[in-house]
Amino acid sequence: MMVSLALLLLGVVAAVAAPRLLSRADWPEREPVVALWVWQCVVAAVLICFGLSMVLSAAAAWQEVRGQVFAPAPRAVVEAYALGPHGPWAAVMAVALACGGAWTAAMLTREIRRARARRAQQRAELLLRAPLLPGEKPGGDPLVVLEGERPDAWWLHGTAPQLVISTAAMRRLKGHQLDAVLAHEQGHARARHDWLLNCSAALANGFPRIPVFAAFRDEMHRLVELAADDAASRRFGRLTIALALVELNEHRGVFGPSPTREGEVSQRVRRLLTAAPRLTAGRRLRLTAAATLVPVVPLLVAFVPGLSALA
Repeated sequence: MMVSLALLLLGVVAAVAAPRLLSRADWPEREPVVALWVWQCVVAAVLICFGLSMVLSAAAAWQEVRGQVFAPAPRAVVEAYALGPHGPWAAVMAVALACGGAWTAAMLTREIRRARARRAQQRAELLLRAPLLPGEKPGGDPLVVLEGERPDAWWLHGTAPQLVISTAAMRRLKGHQLDAVLAHEQGHARARHDWLLNCSAALANGFPRIPVFAAFRDEMHRLVELAADDAASRRFGRLTIALALVELNEHRGVFGPSPTREGEVSQRVRRLLTAAPRLTAGRRLRLTAAATLVPVVPLLVAFVPGLSALA
């Protein structure tokens, strides 16, 4: 039972401390792809802590569960976990954590359904504004041009992803700027950023009082855009994608003295124009390796008693 409590405490500490530590780091804007991986590993570690704590609490509370979890294990391993009578607390903790897991699955399912409904609605509206010509298939063209007075461009996710761009945007984008916008949106599609956004939104909406999940959602929205900007800038240059962002968003008031809520676009442009040098390959590798080891920590906490009993 002590192992279960240790895992629960570790998960709570990570959920509270991780956002504060990552918010103080000065490298995520320079390496958004690495930062995305670090955040995923931290959230995975928190979920693993809670999941393993649930399993061990259930094993302590009910003999049937203990028999299933430790069926192939020697007697010494079972005794190492001290899963004797612990009153109702083990059952209460196991049920509470199981409810949290079920709620997480429900929130994720709801978020995926909402995303699919939004895509279906967007595709239906797109077909109304740009009907298919005879012989055309839905989603057959990766680029769809819409008549419009406002410059706009967005990526329509799905089995046949498409870049939708207005005629006003095509008139404003010069040179390789249109190619840079396409590369930016393709960067989102290749990295499946929509899945990251869906998962982070599900966790944040399901558990709004857990700091790591709220920070995870906010950082995913910011970092996926920075990562896509970098993917486009590697092909067409930082200045090209910065000018494209200005042309597409200038009419929204994001660069004025009183910027709108979309003011993060101005921060992205400033970052592109005054980019700090990337981290060295060695430091990127060390950060990635360290993040990969974070989810291993709760596994070590869970399995060390059993491995020690076998030694």
